Amino acid sequence: MEIRYMEPTDNRIAISRIYEESWKYAYAGIIPQDYLNSIPERKWVSNLDNPDRKTLICIDDNSFIGTSSFGKSRFEKFSDWGEIISIYLLPDYVGQGYGKVLLQATIWELEKLGYKNIFLWVLRDNIRARYFYERFGFLRTDDYLDDNIGGKELQEVRYIYKC
Repeated sequence: MEIRYMEPTDNRIAISRIYEESWKYAYAGIIPQDYLNSIPERKWVSNLDNPDRKTLICIDDNSFIGTSSFGKSRFEKFSDWGEIISIYLLPDYVGQGYGKVLLQATIWELEKLGYKNIFLWVLRDNIRARYFYERFGFLRTDDYLDDNIGGKELQEVRYIYKC
């Protein structure tokens, strides 16, 4: 397994596929299935080169299997915090330790950028992800975001990590 920053020559379509498959797997039963089924190929390609975000990729056996996106908080209220915007694995690699290694690498990179406080948002109903972050040492806060995905009202809860 290798974790490194995304490079200009990396296949953006393969990296976007990680998001697409992960959403369909992780959010089944949370986000409306019609919405998940309608996620188009290449949906996240244009987001991958956002200059305000950094992207790590996880590679196993020469295949892209995971990715994380992070950087300075997108929220003025938390302007001095580092934010983990996303972390996803292909479904076949969930539960095998790759996520833990990718999350640790993401935290280390945020620490290198000077952040002592890190946060992320997770869907309240995504119990598996919440448990993963809690086992890693993230603490749930009382901060919530209301969201609407696929016509369904959802809530995201903020988790914090102190370096």
